[in-house]
Amino acid sequence: MPENDYHTIVYDDLGRLDASAWDRLVDADPDANPFVRHAFLHAMQSSGAASPDTGWFAQFVTLWRNNQLAAAIPFYVKTHSYGEYVFDWSWADAQERSGLPYYPKGLVAVPFTPVPGTRLIAADRPARRAAIAALLALTATLDLTSLHVLFAPAEQIDDLASAGMLVRTNLQFHWRNLGYQGFEAFLAALTQPKRKKIRAERRKVREAGIELERRVGRDIREEDWRFFVRCYENTYATHGAPPYLNLRFFHDIARLMPQNLMLVRATRDGRPVASALALLDRQRSALYGRYWGALAHVPCLHFECCYYQMIDFAIEQGLQVFEGGAQGEHKLARGLDPVTTHSAHWLREPAMRAAVRRFVVRERESVTAVIDELSEHRAFRAQAALGDR
Repeated sequence: MPENDYHTIVYDDLGRLDASAWDRLVDADPDANPFVRHAFLHAMQSSGAASPDTGWFAQFVTLWRNNQLAAAIPFYVKTHSYGEYVFDWSWADAQERSGLPYYPKGLVAVPFTPVPGTRLIAADRPARRAAIAALLALTATLDLTSLHVLFAPAEQIDDLASAGMLVRTNLQFHWRNLGYQGFEAFLAALTQPKRKKIRAERRKVREAGIELERRVGRDIREEDWRFFVRCYENTYATHGAPPYLNLRFFHDIARLMPQNLMLVRATRDGRPVASALALLDRQRSALYGRYWGALAHVPCLHFECCYYQMIDFAIEQGLQVFEGGAQGEHKLARGLDPVTTHSAHWLREPAMRAAVRRFVVRERESVTAVIDELSEHRAFRAQAALGDR
């Protein structure tokens, strides 16, 4: 269908758009996940976490065809590069040193969420390609210096590249379920040193008197949320940074999408000391480790809450994938494997665009080399990797 057969409407408030229409597109998209659902994105905005006050100016792009929503895009005008996890600070510095502003820029992403998945939510490929044209047109209309689409799936990256955008490659670590019957079966698939290390770390947590509990959905209580946010805020404060999210955000997602939430709670002598939160997607058989915090330091408790409890839960529930978040080569020793992620970038200034084109080629080669090297140090026994159990 020609691009001019679509009608574009831009919303600065997602609450003005019917949630069921947005989510129908999400439900039909095989690359979607809970982070692009109306409830999650709206909670980011209505809680003030991703708002003009924090440098996130929402411009949700929608395309309509015959009065039906055909495409929906979480688009933001940004005045900084915080909360993105695909780092372009060096690009901004280089452009500003040349005497040209780098901000404001256009961003298609889920705020503060480095989870790969659909970014151009569309009914079909023609609608998606029309949406890309609309994005580029809006970038020009708003006089933005650049457009960035982060953590998009392969087919969308291909369409963005066909539209003239530069493709950047990055690295994450994901765990795959090879049909384990329990956590011990997972450990049995690892090399002896890695298996020994994980058992030692879990033993330290037990010997520290820590008890762990997992709560799902509406079993997560108000006191759990308040304690979790205390932990989350304390961990940010320990690192000298303000937290991105707030209690209202977590209350909103607890109310609107409880079926997607799993919380780990750690206690000692009956008193809570740490907590971690994951998002659950049963439709796509995935668990996404997201947020963590603690009020007291306990050796190896972070690994227990954020990796081992998550993997154990994924095995128990028959989930196929656990994504452990951005960066972190330490995850390799804990049974997560390196995978590539991709983003697409358009820059208005010709000299900057040429420099970034050279940069992304070198970066892609570097990431490929790193993955090759890391793959030689996987936690799994060779025969286990081939499925011989």
